[in-house]
Amino acid sequence: MITIIFIILILMLIGTLPTWPHSSRWGYGPSGGLGTILVILLVLYLLHVI
Repeated sequence: MITIIFIILILMLIGTLPTWPHSSRWGYGPSGGLGTILVILLVLYLLHVI
């Protein structure tokens, strides 16, 4: 289950990169937020909390 969550978060992180015309004004805010969530989940996983 945790693998599926990581895959979904990585896909969301790639999807929020400001490379497409509709998201060029967003900056790196959305991907930074998802990256933070991904790092927190990774640390919890490595500490065997989840």
